[in-house]
Amino acid sequence: MLELEQVLKEALMQEGCGWNMGSFGAIAEFHHVAGDPAPQEQPGLMQVTSRGGLRVDTLEGVRPVAYETLSPKPHRWTQAVSLCLPRDAAAMNRRDVLTALGPDQDALRDEDRGAQLFDMGLGQFQADFCIRTADPELLQVLDENAGRSLFEQGNPAMGAILKHHPHRVLLTRLGRVEVYQMIGGPDTGGKSPEGPHTHVLPKLLRAERTHSANTPIPEGWVPCCGLHPENPVIGRLGEDKLFNRSAFDAFQELLAAWGAKAYCQGKQAVWELLKTATPADEAEEPESREGRAGWRNGIRQWRVLHGPSHLSESYAERFDRGAEQTDPENPGH
Repeated sequence: MLELEQVLKEALMQEGCGWNMGSFGAIAEFHHVAGDPAPQEQPGLMQVTSRGGLRVDTLEGVRPVAYETLSPKPHRWTQAVSLCLPRDAAAMNRRDVLTALGPDQDALRDEDRGAQLFDMGLGQFQADFCIRTADPELLQVLDENAGRSLFEQGNPAMGAILKHHPHRVLLTRLGRVEVYQMIGGPDTGGKSPEGPHTHVLPKLLRAERTHSANTPIPEGWVPCCGLHPENPVIGRLGEDKLFNRSAFDAFQELLAAWGAKAYCQGKQAVWELLKTATPADEAEEPESREGRAGWRNGIRQWRVLHGPSHLSESYAERFDRGAEQTDPENPGH
């Protein structure tokens, strides 16, 4: 029986593990950057670096949901564990205007606790997307425009935010992610910096969804924190890498404990057929969407685990074509 708190505590010490909090279109991510100092032991469920940090304050009522999704690239798959709360318990403040919240007394670092926190007013269901600053010039603009939408025509606040690069602080009922690095945009060459960063994508925000439709979150539950253990085939910068069997095995343990039964059954079913050399034209994929996703990822993983063969290629040709239920490899971006 896996113990959630212990799994998270160990994950916080793993350099290849990423984290996020947010919604569909507004997300804050915490990642370790290769070459930076190794993760340090922290009190509770927390990790903090010079670039950003994360803290999980409570696990009360949490349901962990482990899943793999189909990558658009046929030799890959993605994996994650979502820490979910019942919908009513997950709801945040959903403010839709810039709102001053006062000093951030709960900041991860002592030196940030006197800085002022502002809800950006993105109106997201399970996440309050905030900024934090002690910059007098930025504070003046924010105070003058509190109570207005950042997207209101003629509002200078968004331009001031992009100019001054305040800390971003994303709050959920489970905890927070803080990002100290610059906001991706003109000052960063149009790219998000490596490591902790944020994304706010108005087009996705308009969908008013808590998560991607392809993320298998059970009905009535809302993801409030995402854990992304080291992917066995994808590097930290999105590159292909040599297969890491230990990372693969470690996630299979989480999937067996916290994954969808139909998905796991679909994967095991196709593995059994491949193991017994059953011809592809004699195989029948599962009827459920989750089962078919498990079946397809099972074919991909078999090819990585055992090397390509005529049999596995015939399964891929028959069953793993097209784009049904494939997700971007960075969901919500």
